Amino acid sequence: MIFRPASRRLSALCLALTVSFALSACSSPGSGGSSPRVERPRPDAQFDYQIGGAYKPPAGVRAVSRDRGDAPARGLYNVCYVNAFQAQPGAVKWWRAHHDDLLLRDGEGKLVVDADWHEPLFDISTNTKRARLANIVGGWIRGCADDGYQAVEPDNLDSYERSDGLLDSADAVAFARLISDRSHGAGLAVGQKNAAELLPERRDIGFDFAVTEECQTHDECRGYASAYDDRVFAVEYREADFERACRAWGDRLSIVLRDMDVRPAGTKGYVRRAC
Repeated sequence: MIFRPASRRLSALCLALTVSFALSACSSPGSGGSSPRVERPRPDAQFDYQIGGAYKPPAGVRAVSRDRGDAPARGLYNVCYVNAFQAQPGAVKWWRAHHDDLLLRDGEGKLVVDADWHEPLFDISTNTKRARLANIVGGWIRGCADDGYQAVEPDNLDSYERSDGLLDSADAVAFARLISDRSHGAGLAVGQKNAAELLPERRDIGFDFAVTEECQTHDECRGYASAYDDRVFAVEYREADFERACRAWGDRLSIVLRDMDVRPAGTKGYVRRAC
């Protein structure tokens, strides 16, 4: 959704020593003991969604999601936002110069673009292209681990719905599986971002928790809660839906109200409330 160049690589040691109160330990799915141990988020840990720019977490927050270009928050459970299925608008020139064939094009050779966020879709239609993209995105994920994050949030899992029929859910699942393997290999938990229709595929993919947008709006909170044993970070953008979500799920899920542009605290239009 939001592009910020990943430029900082910080030592993870002090962070790793201080986050245990917000975590629930587990081995990565399907690891067979060969992958590093990953840490899933604790159910109902108060959450803040900061992918539009990092700021000091409000009192009581125990988990935060930030863009991969921002440093993690000291002492908290940190989820690293990675746009894994689409190109950030500010990076399109780079993609076209270096990996133009990995951007999805229609029959006329035009880029297929997410109109809401002006992001070209990645072409995940073949094993070869998925493997090449996984190498690139996997490098970003490794950077998240090096910075001290505990988890990764690969965005736009549902991009196939915006592909004009050129991609399908099987393509998304196959690529998500590669991303999950890369995340677990780096010692990071990996969250399912939206795409409730893919909940039945979660174990095959290897997802450990969920980050949802407007699950109350779309009547999807129950499905995520059941699938992930309440390890769900739920973001609502409408106050009425946030209040309904809190009444129905506030004692189980981590629910936060944010402004649609997820602005940093102190900027005009910033909105944040938590149950």
